[in-house]
Amino acid sequence: MHHLLVTNDDGIGSPGLLALADALSALGQVTVVAPDRERSAVSHAITLHKPLRLEPAAVPVEGVRAYLSNGTPADCVVLGKMELTPNHPDLVVAGINGGPNLGNDVTYSGTVAAAMEGALIGAPAFALSVTGDHVRDFSFAARFARQLAERVLARGLPAEVFLNVNIPDLPPEEITGVELTRLARRRWDERLVKRQDPRGRAYYWQAGEPDHDGCGPGTDVAAVLAGRISITPAHLDLTSHSALAQLAGLPADLW
Repeated sequence: MHHLLVTNDDGIGSPGLLALADALSALGQVTVVAPDRERSAVSHAITLHKPLRLEPAAVPVEGVRAYLSNGTPADCVVLGKMELTPNHPDLVVAGINGGPNLGNDVTYSGTVAAAMEGALIGAPAFALSVTGDHVRDFSFAARFARQLAERVLARGLPAEVFLNVNIPDLPPEEITGVELTRLARRRWDERLVKRQDPRGRAYYWQAGEPDHDGCGPGTDVAAVLAGRISITPAHLDLTSHSALAQLAGLPADLW
């Protein structure tokens, strides 16, 4: 029997998480280990300065074991491997995130970091997001997640590679296909807005609009804007191999 580990960064009560766990339960034993509250945008943080806790949780999905933790999404993956699955999970799935994880924003995402942690522990893994700001229906994304999970369980993934999946927030009949993509170079204009509180003190708020200049054909952003599901393979190796040749003389300059 397959053992599947499911987590997210929106917390144990997230409707996207519950839809995902329900859809994947047909493929084997699903264990949910999720944060006890929303931990969006914590990236790949791990807990160092307080004890990690793991407690049973009740979720309305038959046959699914569920636990909550005071840790981050990455912590949840390690806890799930250590305590709750034999040897290691056959698959780690993070999501379903309400909101996009596209382009450069994957570096901030707790959902994507959980999939990366899955790859780090040696399990095939993918992160799944629906790109709308106020997602109400996760049913199509959950069905797609089960289809992708079946494919990954049957054929695996390349070593140290995980998948980042973004599904347009559209009616299923308006989604035009699936595209294998690369990460866009999407930046944000005026990301921080400076304001004053009623006492005249400055404060700053995350805001701004994404700049799509680096979001041409073949990118995850372009695929989603065209109504297609984006699947981006990401690799654990952050080395810039092309820069190794360009910087070959650097050690001699410094020593």
